[in-house]
Amino acid sequence: MPKDPITQLMADTDKRMLGAIENLKREFAMIRTGRANPALLDRVRVEYYGEKVPVNQVGTISAPEPRLLMIQPWDKSMIKTIVDAITSSDLGLNPMSDGNVIRVPIPQLTTERRQQLAKQVAHKAEEGKVAVRNVRRETLDKMRSMQKRGEISEDDLRRFQDQLQKITNAHISQIDELSKAKTKEVMEE
Repeated sequence: MPKDPITQLMADTDKRMLGAIENLKREFAMIRTGRANPALLDRVRVEYYGEKVPVNQVGTISAPEPRLLMIQPWDKSMIKTIVDAITSSDLGLNPMSDGNVIRVPIPQLTTERRQQLAKQVAHKAEEGKVAVRNVRRETLDKMRSMQKRGEISEDDLRRFQDQLQKITNAHISQIDELSKAKTKEVMEE
């Protein structure tokens, strides 16, 4: 049996808001902290058979120590290309190779750099909140047009608006929690 339009609309809204949060999590994973995290290299792309691909598609990335990333390329001829790509990225990392593996030491962050990263986290979190609020606004517009077309009553509209606001508040508070955790991670030495 098909769902009623409002239930479907609420489910779609929740799904889209969760998508915004997942996107924010990916953005946060790429923000460098003082600790080694393989996701740090997700934005680094290398030329591989005429295609630009992420480093994790040409080798295995691991973090054997808190301040070290290790890349084991599947094709040894890619070592120089990977080293060059990491060096030329905006991450400020200095990879070293022994001919078999690439070691990428993660330097200690300065206090000033930590503060810059914390601001970046706050900015990304605000972008995530804006995305969630945009989804809310679009859903609200759809509900209002349903009410104008006579598909739902004015009382139903108010009730659904309250439900929508609760869903939105839950997602916004989840973004706040993620932001707090990432800021704490960035600021710890």
